[in-house]
Amino acid sequence: MTQHLFILTGASRGMGLAMAQQLLQPGNTLICLARHAQPQLADAVPTGAMLEQWTVDLSNAAQAAQQLQQWLATQPARRYASATLINNAGVIPRIAPLSACTSAEDMTDLANALRVGLEAPMLLTAAFLGATEGWSTSVRPVARKVLNISSGLGRRALASQAGYCAAKAGMDHFTRCVALDEAAKPHGAKVCSLAPGVIDTDMQVQLRGANPADFPDVQNFAALKTGGMLTSPAAAAARVLAWLQRADFGTNPVADVRDA
Repeated sequence: MTQHLFILTGASRGMGLAMAQQLLQPGNTLICLARHAQPQLADAVPTGAMLEQWTVDLSNAAQAAQQLQQWLATQPARRYASATLINNAGVIPRIAPLSACTSAEDMTDLANALRVGLEAPMLLTAAFLGATEGWSTSVRPVARKVLNISSGLGRRALASQAGYCAAKAGMDHFTRCVALDEAAKPHGAKVCSLAPGVIDTDMQVQLRGANPADFPDVQNFAALKTGGMLTSPAAAAARVLAWLQRADFGTNPVADVRDA
């Protein structure tokens, strides 16, 4: 009962990598799901921590969810004091109006963004909650949490980003639904869809490097960088993980770190 289990998607770069590095602490078991293993993590596992890196394609969400469900089924219920799923992975499709995304490549990119950004979190959440539901009893409580990394763009429309905005809005709303489901159970999980603020990641590079003819907000994103308004991945990860540890985590199923 001294081990804490964390399952994290998108752990190979950006804020996901920073979260993984900060979660590699004695007493933690960290399972990372990403397209590629990250050598920085494998080289920095402290004594008392455990790390597994699964190379999975989250656009094949059903397969990833089945792998997680099968692995959880092998875990002794008494092994962990807490179990947490962090759905962090996300991609942005081509930055352009939806009406311009008509080529086969554009449509494939759009479908991939929706699979990784919405379908995978839903299926992984289902697998996680279903497999761990029997772990907690009144005698031996196991704190179970689902943290979905959302975005302010799930709550505010942005031209030329229908796919990404739709995925994050869907994430927010399915989190609200799951919160209702879990609240009705004696030992339900706590869930939250959290916007982490604006972070200096590859996604920001894509946005401020977009063609102004396709993306009318490009200058606004460039100004975030030049104005020093972007949070570093490490600082953003620390804020997100601090939110995860709040006593009131999940009270508001859709939240923003800037509301703290």
